Amino acid sequence: MILLLTGASHTGKTTAAQTILEKQHINYLSIDHLKMGLIRSSQTKLTVKDDKELTDYLWPIVVEIIKTAIENQQNLVVEGCYIPFDWQKDLEVEYLSHIRYTCLIFSENYIKEHFSTIKAFANITEKRIDDSWATEELLLQDNAYYLENCEKYNLNYILIDQEYDINPLI
Repeated sequence: MILLLTGASHTGKTTAAQTILEKQHINYLSIDHLKMGLIRSSQTKLTVKDDKELTDYLWPIVVEIIKTAIENQQNLVVEGCYIPFDWQKDLEVEYLSHIRYTCLIFSENYIKEHFSTIKAFANITEKRIDDSWATEELLLQDNAYYLENCEKYNLNYILIDQEYDINPLI
């Protein structure tokens, strides 16, 4: 089984993947790690700010990793924000039955009520050097974008509205 785990920044994708690793012993691939490896090794001229271009660049690589894991009958969580909403078009039908997609989305209410908590937990799994860019306004905008596109593409999502609970993933 492959779990594609996506969502806006700060929604807890990496923490959820790490929890699945610890509780279910299922490895995970952080697309952010792949991104940084390619950027730092100068395999691409893209920068961390080139989100759309990074998705276009990274996704074909990730697709082949997914196929390899399925062919080897391995479970894998693939987490990151570089998973396109039309991801299914890039995989043949025989692979799709092995893939589960879940997007973590904060509701507008959750962000407004818990913004300081969201920021406080930003470093729980990965250490962010500079988190000042993650404003309440940006999180509202990004999460609305993910919700709109999950609904548009009929994709599975977990709407975090009252209480943060990743147990439905585990």
